[in-house]
Amino acid sequence: MPLAIVHSRALTGIQAAGVAVECDLGPGLPTFAVVGLAETAVKEARDRVRSAIQNSGFEFPARRMVVNLAPADLPKEGGRFDLPMAIGILAASGQLPAAALEKLEMIGELALDGSLRPVTGTLSSALAAGQAGHAILVPQGNAREAAFAQSTPVFACANLAQAAAHLRGTDRLPEVVCDAESLESALPYLDLRDVRGQESAKRALIVAAVGGHHLLLSGPPGTGKSMLAARLPGLLPPLHRSEALEVAAIHSLQGDGFDIRQWGRRPFRSPHHSASSAALVGGGSHPRPGEISLAHHGILFLDEMPSLQYCQ
Repeated sequence: MPLAIVHSRALTGIQAAGVAVECDLGPGLPTFAVVGLAETAVKEARDRVRSAIQNSGFEFPARRMVVNLAPADLPKEGGRFDLPMAIGILAASGQLPAAALEKLEMIGELALDGSLRPVTGTLSSALAAGQAGHAILVPQGNAREAAFAQSTPVFACANLAQAAAHLRGTDRLPEVVCDAESLESALPYLDLRDVRGQESAKRALIVAAVGGHHLLLSGPPGTGKSMLAARLPGLLPPLHRSEALEVAAIHSLQGDGFDIRQWGRRPFRSPHHSASSAALVGGGSHPRPGEISLAHHGILFLDEMPSLQYCQ
């Protein structure tokens, strides 16, 4: 069929909005156009997708191709649409069955050899796919993170050829199961019992933890303020699963992704006093979380607070 539609997700802050990757093959001179409010990195996918398809043993159709990322008013960024675009082109050219794409979403950045690189915001995409009743196909490097959602079937592949074999049904990918051992092996909190003395400060920490109060620690350098503050998260109640998912979804938006060892832990953020207001608050043309957002459900420790730029 000359038209194929692949479901994917675009990040809008912590949310993952649905995107329909529409691939149309028509008559005319061979061209490859990407439309739908796509930034430069998305438009550059044309060369990545072409090389990945050819190096994976498939035929790149020499036809007039238009890829539309709908809705057109939603900004699209990054390489997360590489895999949906490649699969859509293969389905539109008859090399893959289009029926296998109806209840499946996919994200992933393609290398020139057809291998898949991990992307950010995978957990948010998996949660949104589960709410839509769809399964999701992700790069191998995002498999464990996506499985934390536990709300939808998750399949992980290492390259474009594996994704194509899964859709054909010739070599089905196993469903990724959430690793319960990794959830239970989170890094322990720093223990307040390790602190000798400081009884008044310890009691202040306990009262703040029980009542959910803010806390001001004042004293000369070397009196243990940072040491005490770092042990405050261990006094707070355990995170509920919904709260842990919120924390993980926010941290998965960072470039280095979510550290599985931090699952279920209340975050502790201690920005340097020279941090800018943008680093603290976040934002930007493509919103990214700042230190305040990264401390969600946890502790934001502002050391040397009078020296912070926004306090001056």
